[in-house]
Amino acid sequence: MLQSLRIRNLALLDEVALDFEEGFTAVTGETGAGKSILLGGLSLLAGERADKTVIRQGAASCEAEASLYFAKPARIDAVLEELGLPPCEEGVLILKRSLSRDKPPKVSVNGSLATLASLQRLGELWVDFHGPNEPRRLLKESCQLELLDLFGRCGEALASYGEGYRAWREARAERDRILAEERLSSDQVDFLKGQLAAMDSLDLSAEAVEGLERDFQRMSRSQDLLELAQALERGLSGDEDPVAGSGVRARLAALLREAHRLAEIDPASRGLAERLSAAAVEIADLGSEFGSLASQLQFDPAQADALTARMNAWLDLKRKYGGDPASVLASREALRRRLAVQGDLDGEIARLEGKIAEAEKAARKLAKALRLLREKAAGQLAKAASGHIARLGFQRADFRVGIVPKDELGPSGDCGCEFLFSPNVGEAPLPLNRVASSGELARVMLALKTVLADMDQVPLLVFDEVDANVGGEVGSAVGERMAAIARAHQVLCVTHLPQVAARATCHLVVAKDQSGERAVVTISPIQASRRARVSELARMLGDRSAKSALAHAEELLGRGGP
Repeated sequence: MLQSLRIRNLALLDEVALDFEEGFTAVTGETGAGKSILLGGLSLLAGERADKTVIRQGAASCEAEASLYFAKPARIDAVLEELGLPPCEEGVLILKRSLSRDKPPKVSVNGSLATLASLQRLGELWVDFHGPNEPRRLLKESCQLELLDLFGRCGEALASYGEGYRAWREARAERDRILAEERLSSDQVDFLKGQLAAMDSLDLSAEAVEGLERDFQRMSRSQDLLELAQALERGLSGDEDPVAGSGVRARLAALLREAHRLAEIDPASRGLAERLSAAAVEIADLGSEFGSLASQLQFDPAQADALTARMNAWLDLKRKYGGDPASVLASREALRRRLAVQGDLDGEIARLEGKIAEAEKAARKLAKALRLLREKAAGQLAKAASGHIARLGFQRADFRVGIVPKDELGPSGDCGCEFLFSPNVGEAPLPLNRVASSGELARVMLALKTVLADMDQVPLLVFDEVDANVGGEVGSAVGERMAAIARAHQVLCVTHLPQVAARATCHLVVAKDQSGERAVVTISPIQASRRARVSELARMLGDRSAKSALAHAEELLGRGGP
């Protein structure tokens, strides 16, 4: 749900900070007062494109910021992870967007810089606009099919079909890949076999390659390493070193004799003599180790040639097929598969054609089962929605949900769906996106939302002018529908009807003050004051000072409001 919204320097609005509650919030005000500014702030945060003309005159920038709470944030967090953005903390999503006259626009999500595309993607998850300028989701065929599947509880059948569809597509992709490859000549086959033999001649495990590179490095500098190791051996173990004189072992032997003499005279120094004796043993051991290393560094010509040949073979493979053993191993498997297919190319294609046919047959069977569920749900959804549409002023309207067959299988099955509507008797129903009247379209959407309220996962529904061209009993029905939807969603409705506004649990009034040098728009919550609500409802009825309007407002508020 939307917890808070802050808007600064947008159109005629200086700054406003609003807190929101669950349920139904009505937004009212005189025509031209600036009610669209509130929706404009939400649109900015939903990723709607905007230019610098929306910035308040005289201001350098405008800004919108919102806090949204998700009791179960797993779905939104999954999309945030996909977008490379921080997850919600304790279920709270923070959105911020600013437009500047002389700087690039800025978007942030949970404190991290983001793109406009990221806002648009997230916007599909938290807000759904309905009105003359924002038909959005319900007008998309993909959304209509999604809502039909939700209503018909087709999720399990759709998932099963999805698995079958993927298997069919993968088999086709494998066949197409093989067909796209050229048939190899005998020389090309021989070349690939030679490359495969070169790969098979080496141990290409990461450990083996690391050892090969280390051994080659040692061999290439073996002379320098040998001289250093031998010098260390002589210096530590030799009785006489031609460069340094006596070796360390000889020097330690003389020092050790002196230490034992000292220990005979002063027993307290015996521990020092023992430590020196241990050092002499360690020095002798080190000398032996350096000698052993020197012997390993003496490569005979045959050993050196073999090591060089293996290293050159590895460098050749590394240059051709990738910079690490894993890449070369993957290339080796690809070569093996290609050679295996070339051995019986026609047979492999025939095998894949059979696999494709079986996968398509299975997928079409699953698609048919899914279509039957949809056909059943389509009639039920049309009947349920028609009842609500009739109560919204379309006594003889015609609403249908048509199933549209498709020749080819697609990600959603072998059919789509189309919402059809005719507001007047005797007129053929047309696709919902071709309904001319924005008021009619908004009320159809309201009826559908009432039916699907418990199934649609978008938490915030925004309605703009759903009461256009209606009044009286129809207006009361609109208010009832809003209140019903608000039991499962947070609803924000811009309305001119007091019958609708009275049903709201929260009430925002938008006002424009032109008494100063420039117009200023304010947005104020009034639900805490019954007197303020009665006054606003009376204004909507025609005259906030008339006793009859005030009485009627009291009656409406007592009937539908808190």
